[in-house]
Amino acid sequence: MKPLIHFVHGKESGPWGTKIRHLAKIAEEMGYDVESLDYSSTTDPEVRVGMLVDACRKRPADFLVGSSMGGWVAMTASASIPVKGLFLLAPAIDIPGYPPYRLGCEGNAIEIVHGWRDSLIPAANVIRFSQNTLCTLHLVDDEHRLKNRLVQTGHYLASFLKRMNG
Repeated sequence: MKPLIHFVHGKESGPWGTKIRHLAKIAEEMGYDVESLDYSSTTDPEVRVGMLVDACRKRPADFLVGSSMGGWVAMTASASIPVKGLFLLAPAIDIPGYPPYRLGCEGNAIEIVHGWRDSLIPAANVIRFSQNTLCTLHLVDDEHRLKNRLVQTGHYLASFLKRMNG
């Protein structure tokens, strides 16, 4: 069986949006199975964590890739299920109304891509998190959706997966 990557979409996006489709194709070309659950039935991040944890108990994931709220969900789920690493896109870190995240991965197993001009999640939040965990952080000239840096983000994902399986 191939190793599995679970993609976790954001609050208002869907399981197979442009970013996930692009990144999933790269992962599949690198020999991974990919899964992306539909979390649109709830906007409660803790409920989404439960959905991901349940899915990973049925078939364990090697990596979690989360975007925005999905980043928070992936981080928090990693405290309950063993994964090799987290690849996070504009993760919802230290956002009012969200419970405190939990984290099960060491900093060297976390890589983040975040836009300098993100108006929803301040870059300062992600910089602070990255300093505290000593994870890899790519700050790019883009907004929250990272739509102008999709190709670059794909290169970062491929590099991350190669490094983690090194």
